[in-house]
Amino acid sequence: MTQQTEVEQPDRPDLAGVLSELEAGAAGRELAATRPHDVVDRLRTTGFLKLRVPRAYGGADASLRQVFSSLIDVARADSSVAQALRAHFAYIEGLRFTPDGPGRTGAFEAIAGGSVIGNAITEPGGAAAGDFAGLATTFVHHPDNGWTITGTKFYSTGTLYADRVWVWGVTEDGVPASALIPLDRPGITVVDDWDGFGQRASGSGTTHFDQTPATVDEVVVAGSEPPPRLAIGSFLQLWLTAVVAGNLEAASQDAQALLRGRRRGITHGTTDLPRHDPVLLQQVGDIASKAYAVRVIVLDAASLLDDVDARLHAGELDGSTAQEAGRRVAEAKISIDRLALDAATALFEVGGASATRTGANLDRHWRNIRTLASHNSTRLKAQVIGDHVINGADLPDNTYF
Repeated sequence: MTQQTEVEQPDRPDLAGVLSELEAGAAGRELAATRPHDVVDRLRTTGFLKLRVPRAYGGADASLRQVFSSLIDVARADSSVAQALRAHFAYIEGLRFTPDGPGRTGAFEAIAGGSVIGNAITEPGGAAAGDFAGLATTFVHHPDNGWTITGTKFYSTGTLYADRVWVWGVTEDGVPASALIPLDRPGITVVDDWDGFGQRASGSGTTHFDQTPATVDEVVVAGSEPPPRLAIGSFLQLWLTAVVAGNLEAASQDAQALLRGRRRGITHGTTDLPRHDPVLLQQVGDIASKAYAVRVIVLDAASLLDDVDARLHAGELDGSTAQEAGRRVAEAKISIDRLALDAATALFEVGGASATRTGANLDRHWRNIRTLASHNSTRLKAQVIGDHVINGADLPDNTYF
């Protein structure tokens, strides 16, 4: 496994108070369909949201390993909030490679000041996922006053909690373009209509743009963004896998609390109290072991991405290094999805039929993990890895690897 000596790293943000509050309300919020806007606001004060912002702009310039370690902690408390912040951190990753200029400086300063970035990239139909040139959202250039943006986005994860939105589309000539704009601009409507059975509070619904204005400085036309998509894609994919890891840790905690609290066993059980039943103890130990292994796998992959990041910034990245990052992150997903889904199912073996009650809401762990794991096909990734290791085929250069 990749090893990293953690020296001269900034202190981890003090998340304990916020995460305790977030965790305490997670199950109830989901049942009541409420949204943790207040807790997201409190996260701004912890330093977590600016971990990857360079020190020159008021951030911590933390390693990716440190970011993903903290992310798993956030996901353990509330995986919807952790997923909702994916676009925020992905935008920062791209911004770190953007040439110096007023736009870059302004964006970093806004993030360091507490701004949360949401996304408006994927669309509900039409082009295949990852085909940015096939987006229907249009950027129209007006020589006298910048641009206007028109289109509808779905899977707008995090935008419900954001101050600014990262929107993608194409110019009138069909060239991919993007912009970071404030959400209070005219013509923007954010709809909380995500209806998935998991990750219900991730804000992954619809965002409409109707002739929304953007300045010349805010719009970036494709071709001017230096980082390879494969490197950014690995970051995006590992983010989802880390949220699964946090979900599994939450399931492990609930399994332990469930067994400690059980007073009623079954007549043919081996002990009077379920907490002393060796079969149930084995089940809890198995879940805990999977949770540990999953965290280790994520952090090992994060260390590899730190190596890739360093080479990118030094101008030394070669294709084989980026391919290695994509492969390892994909392998992490394949392994972790299976471990986590198995463990989330085993939670009900610990609690029995009473663990399925709606009020307990323990099924949210399986639903959340299943939703996250469904984002990209595990089977497709496994097939690509097989072709890569056997035949030397390149991994796809898109944000899904």
